[in-house]
Amino acid sequence: MPNFFGKYEAMALDKTPKHDSILLIGLKDLPHQIIEEEIYIPLADGTRIAARIWRPKAPAGTKFPAILEYIPYRKRDGTRTRDEEQHQYLAGHGYVCARVDMRGSGDSDGVQHDEYLPIEQQDGLEVIVWLAEQSWCTGSVGMFGLSWGGITTLQLASHRPPALKAIAPVGATDDRYYDDGCYFVGGLAGETVGWGGVMFAFNGRPPDPVLYGEGWRDAWMRRLEEPELFMKIWLDHQQRDDYWLQGTVCTDYDRIQIPVYAVSGWTDCWPNTVMRLMKNLKVPRKGLIGPWSHLFPDRALPGPGVNFQDELLRWFDRWLKGIENGIENEPMLTLYRQQEVSTDPCHATRPGKWLDAESWPDASLTYRSFWLGRDGLMDQPGRGEMSIRSPQSLGMLSGDYMPLSTDPTLAQMPGDQRTEDAGSLCYDSDVLTEPLDIVGTSTIDFKVSTDAGSGLVAVRLCDVDENGASTLITYGIVNLSQRNGREVCANVEAGTAYHIRYDLNDIAHRVVAGHKLRIAVSNAMWPMAWPVADNHTLTLHLEGCRVDLPDAELSPSDASRVLFTQPRVAIPGELTVHDEGSHSRIISHNLSTGKKSLTLDADFGACQIHSADVTVTGYGRDHFEISDEDVLTAKAEYQFRMGYAREGWNVATQGQMTMTCDQNSFFLRGELRAFEDDKEIFCRTWDETIPRRGF
Repeated sequence: MPNFFGKYEAMALDKTPKHDSILLIGLKDLPHQIIEEEIYIPLADGTRIAARIWRPKAPAGTKFPAILEYIPYRKRDGTRTRDEEQHQYLAGHGYVCARVDMRGSGDSDGVQHDEYLPIEQQDGLEVIVWLAEQSWCTGSVGMFGLSWGGITTLQLASHRPPALKAIAPVGATDDRYYDDGCYFVGGLAGETVGWGGVMFAFNGRPPDPVLYGEGWRDAWMRRLEEPELFMKIWLDHQQRDDYWLQGTVCTDYDRIQIPVYAVSGWTDCWPNTVMRLMKNLKVPRKGLIGPWSHLFPDRALPGPGVNFQDELLRWFDRWLKGIENGIENEPMLTLYRQQEVSTDPCHATRPGKWLDAESWPDASLTYRSFWLGRDGLMDQPGRGEMSIRSPQSLGMLSGDYMPLSTDPTLAQMPGDQRTEDAGSLCYDSDVLTEPLDIVGTSTIDFKVSTDAGSGLVAVRLCDVDENGASTLITYGIVNLSQRNGREVCANVEAGTAYHIRYDLNDIAHRVVAGHKLRIAVSNAMWPMAWPVADNHTLTLHLEGCRVDLPDAELSPSDASRVLFTQPRVAIPGELTVHDEGSHSRIISHNLSTGKKSLTLDADFGACQIHSADVTVTGYGRDHFEISDEDVLTAKAEYQFRMGYAREGWNVATQGQMTMTCDQNSFFLRGELRAFEDDKEIFCRTWDETIPRRGF
C-alpha cells in the first residue's frame, strides 16, 4: 500500500507538522509531576516484555489507575515523541501510563511470527494483571491505541480480564478479514504488499543494547531468521476461515462487557468500525468519526482536529476513577458531515459540520434509492444493459488505502475523479436544487454478469460540482467469487447474471445544491484492489441495479464540549533533525510498454532522539504498475530501510518485496538484509508461489 502503517507512527521522527492549534503543555504545568522509567515486565514463560512507565509523583502508598498502550512499534525510538505527548499528559493528570512493546518487537524478548496471534493476546492479558497488582495501582486498568493498538484493545476486552475497566480503540477494526491488511473492502488489496513487506522488515530490527544487554545481537538474529513472510500467510487464507476469525470480535459482540469509546476518520482505511460497534455493543459506548486519516484525531489530517487527550481523560476518569462527569450522558455518536471537499489531494482541511446522534442507528435514519438508467440516476428501475471494460490503471487517483497524513504535501487524499470517471459507467443525478445528505452505510443492490470466469465490481460515489470536478465521497469493491459470502469461493460463469448486495464504506457527506451526485461503476480500482484473474467485460443489467443511500436528521454538536476545545498534549523530549528528507508521488505512463505506474518515494531523513541517544534514518519506496489491457501485468514492489546509530552502535535492516501473478497463482519474492557498521551481516530471500482461490 502506498503508505505502510508506521511511516510516521513507527518511524519515530514525529517531525512533520501537526495542527497549528495544538497546545503543548509543559510537564511542570500538569497537576502531577511525573516519574518516568523503562522496565521489563516478566511473563509466565520467562519472556521479558519491555515497557516505558510514567507515574505521578505521590506519597508512598498512593494508588492510581493504569492506562496501557500495547503495540509493536518500538517505544524507545519508534513512537517515542508521540508517546511522550500522550502518556506524559495522561500521567500528569493522575494515571500510571504504560507503553509496552509486544513480544518480538522493540526491546522485548521473543519473535513476532504474525499479527494478532493468541500468544500476543495472552501476553497482553498478563501485562494487564501485572499492572493491576502493582503497589501503585488501584487495580483498575484502561487501554487505548491506534490501528494494531486499537484492535488489541477490542481483542483483550473480549477476553474479559477483571482489571480491564474501559477501552478507547482508534482507527481499529472488529473484523480482521474484511478490514485487515489483506482483504480490505471485499477485494484482495493490491496495496497490501506494502504492509506485508514492511512487517517483515520491521520484524528484523534489533533491540537496543543499552536496554536489552549483551544478548541483543542473538535476539536480532532470531528476528531475522525465524519469521515467515506475513504476506504469504495471508495469501494462504483467501477466504474468511478460522485463521481470520481468531481475534475477530464481531462474531460475538457480547463478549465485550466494558465501556468502549471508538474513534475513526472518513479517510481512515477502517471508517466502518465505529458505527458497527455503536449498533452492536450493549455496553456504555461512544463513537467519534471525523474527516481524519489513520492517526490520532488531534494530529491527523485532514482537519479539523479535536481535543483528544482531554476527552480520553474524561472517559477514563468516569470508568477508572468513578468520577461522575456526565460523559456517558452525552450523545452516543458524534460525526463530521463534510461538504464541498477540494479535489486537491494535498488539502489539509475539509469543510463541514459536527453532528450528534443520541443512538445508532438513529431513529431518524432513512434510505433513498437511486436506480441506474441509461440517462442517469432514476427513481424507478432502468431498462436494458450497459457494459464496461475499464482501463486496469483506473484507481490511481483514489487516494491511499491507509493515509497517515500529518503533512498535506504527501498528497494522500483522492484527486479529481474525472480521469477515473472516464473509464467507468457514470450515472448522474439532475443538478440538485436542495442538498442531498448521505449519513451512514450506503448499499449497492446490483445485477451483473461478466464475459469471463471472474469479475470485479468497483462502485464510487462522487460529488460533481458546477465546473465538472468530481470528488470521491465513498466506494466499495466486490469480487464476484465472494457473492455468496466471504467464507466461500464461488465459481463465476461467463454470461450468468448474479445478484450482489454490498455495503460501501461509511460516510457523512452533503452534496450541496448546484452539484450532482454521480455513481461510477468500473471493473478496476488499482492499486486499491488487485485485479481478478481474467480480462473481462462487466455488464450491468439495469433493471436490477440501484444504490440505497442513508440519511439521518442529526443535531448540531454543542461547540462548548471539551472535545471541541483547543487540543492539548505534553511537551515531548528534544529532537534534532539532521536531514529533513523528501518525498514524491508520481503517476507515469510508459508509452513504449503501455504500462502505467504509481511510485511513492519517501526519504525520512535523519533525526536524533536525545533522550534515547540514537539517530534514526529511513527510506521507503512503493511502486505499482499495470497495463490497461492486461490484468496479469499487475506488479507491486516495495522497498524499505531503517537505521539506528550512536557511538559504538550502527545497525540497519533493509527489506524488499515484489508481488506479481499469472492466471493461476500469485508470486512473492522477498529479500531481507541486515547491516552492522555498514557491512552486510545477513541476507535471506523468499520465492513463493501461492495458488489463486477466487482472487
